[in-house]
Amino acid sequence: MDEHLPDWKNPALPPADRARALVAAMTLEQKISQLHGNMETVDIYALSNAIGTGADDESDEERMGQLMAQIRIDRHVVGIDELGVPRMRVTNGPVGVGMGDGTPSPPATALPMTIGVAASFDPAVAAAYGDVIGAEAAHLGQHVLEGPGVCLHRTPIAGRNFEYFSEDPYLSGVMGVEVTKAIQGHDVIAMAKHFVLNDQEHERFRANVVVDEHVLRELYLIPFEMCCKDAEVAAVMSAYNRIRGTYATENHATLTDILRSEWGWEGYVQSDFWSCRSAAPSLNAGMDLEMPDAKWLNEEAVTAALRDTSLEIETVDRALSRRFTQMFRFGQFERPYAPTAIPAERHGAVARRIGAEMAVLLKNDVDLLPLPASVGRVLLVGMAEYAGRACQGGGGSSKVDPLYTVDPLSGTRDVLAELGSDATVDLVVVERDRSNLAEATEAAATADVVVVMAGLVATEGVDLASPSLPFGQDEMVEALLAANPRTVVVLKDSTPVLLPWIDRAESVIEVWNQGAEDGHVVAELLWGVVNPSGKVPTTYAARAEDLMHHGDPVRYPGTDEGSGYPTMRYTEGLRVGYRWFQSEGIAPLFPFGHGLSYTTFALEDVAVATAAPDGTRPVEVSVTVRNTGTRDGAEVVQVYLGLPVDGQPPRRLVGFAKVRVAVGGSERVTVTVDPAASHHPFSVWDHAAGDFRVRPGRYAVHVGTSSEDDAAVVELDLRG
Repeated sequence: MDEHLPDWKNPALPPADRARALVAAMTLEQKISQLHGNMETVDIYALSNAIGTGADDESDEERMGQLMAQIRIDRHVVGIDELGVPRMRVTNGPVGVGMGDGTPSPPATALPMTIGVAASFDPAVAAAYGDVIGAEAAHLGQHVLEGPGVCLHRTPIAGRNFEYFSEDPYLSGVMGVEVTKAIQGHDVIAMAKHFVLNDQEHERFRANVVVDEHVLRELYLIPFEMCCKDAEVAAVMSAYNRIRGTYATENHATLTDILRSEWGWEGYVQSDFWSCRSAAPSLNAGMDLEMPDAKWLNEEAVTAALRDTSLEIETVDRALSRRFTQMFRFGQFERPYAPTAIPAERHGAVARRIGAEMAVLLKNDVDLLPLPASVGRVLLVGMAEYAGRACQGGGGSSKVDPLYTVDPLSGTRDVLAELGSDATVDLVVVERDRSNLAEATEAAATADVVVVMAGLVATEGVDLASPSLPFGQDEMVEALLAANPRTVVVLKDSTPVLLPWIDRAESVIEVWNQGAEDGHVVAELLWGVVNPSGKVPTTYAARAEDLMHHGDPVRYPGTDEGSGYPTMRYTEGLRVGYRWFQSEGIAPLFPFGHGLSYTTFALEDVAVATAAPDGTRPVEVSVTVRNTGTRDGAEVVQVYLGLPVDGQPPRRLVGFAKVRVAVGGSERVTVTVDPAASHHPFSVWDHAAGDFRVRPGRYAVHVGTSSEDDAAVVELDLRG
C-alpha cells in the first residue's frame, strides 16, 4: 500500500472512514456539486399536466410516454476526477432496468410486473427477479437501481400498483427484502421507495396524507422496516406527498427519527425526481441527495443557507458521507465504467420461468384448462395491447426498452410446436372502438377454443378513473363468451379489476403484465406445460361499492381543508385490503391468497407449538400438504393471526411457504413465526411506550390456502 495514498483511496479501511476522509478533503464547491443530480432543470409540473390533454383514444400510458420523451433523463451525479470520485450513474428499475443515465436508455429485459412477483408467494421468485435486475444494472455500468417499490395497494386504482407488490405489508416486505438482497449482490445500490404513504398518483406533487401513528407503523412502514433491517438496503427514495402537512422530503420524523434513530439504518435518502422542495429544511430533515437536478441544492441556495445558519456544514458533510459510505461499501469507487452486453437469451429464460410462477388461476369450473394438445382450431382475440403484442406494463419512468418480445400468436405457435400439436392458431385484433367486434364474435363462434386476452396497463403519474377494464373490454369479453362456450379469459392486468361478466366465464387466469416472454408464458400455462400456482396479492372486489374508498372523498381523492391542496385522511385505519373486507363482512370476488391449480391439495395434521408462551419465542406452525389430484403442482400454506386486541382486523398474514408436491405425495411444511421479527407479527404499536408490544390473550392461528380459508384454526395463549 502506498503510504502517501489518501485514506479514502485505501480499500482496507471501513467504508464509513473512507467516506469521512473524502468529505474532509473536499472544497465547499465540490461538496455542493455532490448534493444533487445533473439533469437540465425542466418544468415537470407543466409537463405533467400534459397527461390529461391528449386525444380521447390515447391511454394514460401513451400520454405518459409522450411526456417522458420530452425530458432528457440524465440520472447521474457528476464525478470529481482530481479526488477519484466517479460519475454516479442511476437507473430506474422496479420492473427492469429502464430510464438509466442518458436518453435513450439502453435496452434491457422487460420483466413481468412487480405485482406478479408478489402473486408468486415465493421468495425464490423475488430473488431471481432481483438478480436479473441487479445483473443488468451492473452490465450497463449503473451504480444505483431505484427499486424495489414497497408501498401498499391501498386502493386498486393507484397508478403505480404494478410496480408495488401487494396490499399486505408482510408479503410486500418479504418480496422487497429478497429483491433488495439480489440487486445488491451485484454491488449495485438498491433503493426502497417511495418513503412513505405514496399510495396514489393523484395530485402526488401536492397531496397531503393524514394517518394515525399505529396505522402508519403496523401497515405502511412495515415493508420499509423489513428492507432496512433484513436486507440492509443502501438507499431509500423519499416520496412526493406531504405527510401530516409536511413534505416527505422535509419530514424529520420519518427521515431521521424513524429511519435512523429507531431502526438504526445507515444508508442515504434520495429525493424522488423533483420531490425536493427546499435546501436547508430538506437536508436538516435527513434527505441527502436531490434528483435529478439542482433546483434547490445548488450553490447559491446552499451557500446562502450556510451563511444565515439555517444549515450547518456538518449537515452537508453528513449527507455526503452517508452516500459515499454506500458507494465504498459496494466497491464503486474502484470499479471502472465498462458496460458489457446483457445476456438476453439467459435472462429471457428467467423471465419466462418466473412469469409462469406468478399466474393466478382464478376460475376453472369445468376443467377446460389445461387445453389438450389436439385442441383443433384456436382463436386468440383481444385488443392490440393484450392479444396483438406482448403486454409490457409499466408506463412512465418504469418503462423498459425491451431487448426483444414474444407476441401471443408467435409464442402460442412456438409452444404448440414444442408439444408436437397439429392445432392451428389464428388472431383477431379488436379495435379500441370495438368497430369490428361483430367480425370477432363471428370468428369466435367457429373456433374449437377461444382465448380472449383482456387487461389493463397502468402508469405512473395518474390513477385509474375506475377499477375496470378500459376501452369497453367488458363488453368485448361478454360478446365473445356468448359466441362460444369453450372460451378462456386471460387477464393481463397491472392491478385487480372488476369482472362484471365473471358468472358467465368458466375459465379465467390472471397473468398480469408479462413483458418480454408474454406469448410463451401464457401458452405454457394454457396447455399445462406449467401448472399455475400463483395467489391473489390484492383482493378482487365484486362491486365498486365494496371498495374501501368508494364514495368517501375524505379517504380518496382527498378534500381541500382550506390549504389549497387535497388532504387524504386514512380514516379506514387498519382496514386495508382483505382486512377491510373481513372487518366489514363484505364477500370479495376473489380473496387475498386465492389461487387454483390443475391439481388439488389437502392440508392435514396442523400443529402449533412454541417453547415459551410469553410472546418472546418463535411459534412453529406445521402442516402436511397432500396432493390429491392428478398432476404435480405447488400450493402455498398461509398462516394468519387473529390478535386479541380491540380495533384490530380479524386477521393479519404472518407467514407463508410455497411447497411443491408430486401426484399422490405429501410434504410436511413448517412456518416459523418469530415475535422478534422485523414485521412484528404478534405486536401492536403502543403509543405510550413508543414501541411495538405483544398483548396477553388468546391468539387465533388460521392455517389455510387463502385469507378466507378457515380449514384449521388453532388457539394460542400468550402471556405477553
